[in-house]
Amino acid sequence: MEQRIGSSSQPLKGEPVTGAGFDPAFIPGLTSPVTEEPEDAKPETDDEAEDAEVAEQDAPAAEDEAEDEPEAVAEKADDAEEADEPAPDGPVFEAADRRARIVADHKGVRLALDDQECEFRWDEIGAVETETARFGKRFTVTVHTPDRRWYPIEIEAKARSDFKRWDEELDAVLDAYFEDAE
Repeated sequence: MEQRIGSSSQPLKGEPVTGAGFDPAFIPGLTSPVTEEPEDAKPETDDEAEDAEVAEQDAPAAEDEAEDEPEAVAEKADDAEEADEPAPDGPVFEAADRRARIVADHKGVRLALDDQECEFRWDEIGAVETETARFGKRFTVTVHTPDRRWYPIEIEAKARSDFKRWDEELDAVLDAYFEDAE
């Protein structure tokens, strides 16, 4: 005997399919609703599919032509300069655990948690706050922006003695770069 998992109700014809009830990845305001393909749309024939493949193969050639333009060449040169730019001899703070990572250097502060990352330049930062757990081994760094938003990240230390070292290293970076930005 077969059993169905989930709701057996289907949306009415012509009604938009929205909400987490129909699409678990739907987040109001962040993702657009899934649009259903109209019933009167004809499926692609083999000839149309081949034309689409040929167009995709020709697309890289068009990109190569665009690369010859002076603006594209200038942008690539700027990107290369940024990547090749040597880091100053100033202090760098870096702390990481199995999920989280924080790096503070001459460019600014970068936070990463799992596959999510954010980067703040020094002129985008209003304050940087650190906090250690009374019990446990969590070191919290919170980046505050001038528009009253804050971005906390917790890093689990191997030992509580890491807290003092991390605090000193982060203070050295903030003294070197954060004061200069203001």
